[in-house]
Amino acid sequence: MPDQPVDILVVDDESRLADLFAAWLKPDWNVETAYDGESALEKMQDSVKIVLLDRRMPGLSGDEVLAEIRDRGSDCRVVMVTAVDPDFDIIEMGFDDYLVKPVSKDELIDVVDRVQTRSSYEADIQRYYSLVSKKSLLETEKSDRELEASEEYAELCEQVDELRGSVDETVADLSDHNDFVGAFQDLPGEN
Repeated sequence: MPDQPVDILVVDDESRLADLFAAWLKPDWNVETAYDGESALEKMQDSVKIVLLDRRMPGLSGDEVLAEIRDRGSDCRVVMVTAVDPDFDIIEMGFDDYLVKPVSKDELIDVVDRVQTRSSYEADIQRYYSLVSKKSLLETEKSDRELEASEEYAELCEQVDELRGSVDETVADLSDHNDFVGAFQDLPGEN
């Protein structure tokens, strides 16, 4: 067990490649490696936020490891990093991104940054929608005078404004990664 929380788990039966990927990522993340599917599942813990997973491995394949990770309800991001060209079977698979080997250092770091940004965006957007919903409910149920007199409502409005800014920044970051974010750019307005 590592002393620090593991952010990324690199899983590949080619130990040299797994170690190389880990070395590329270690300057910015806590990284753990596993060289087969069984040890990958043993090393899965709540602190793992991103799994870089090879599809073809002896024993438990990457596809089976992915299915088990999802069956366990883990909310980590999974990036398939594999020599297997994508086919129609990927439609039902629960991964977040897919890289075909050989992979450069820049490609690997870029995909990790991208899925990490998406995770932040999703958490922020969920919180934003929750706060906007509460704000709308209060505006429907309370008079303007009651709203103006409420410190809690004022704090709620500040939180909504701050989160809107954070969500807008994340959308800009995702746009920089050339992700398809057009569907997310129209956030709910306020009444």
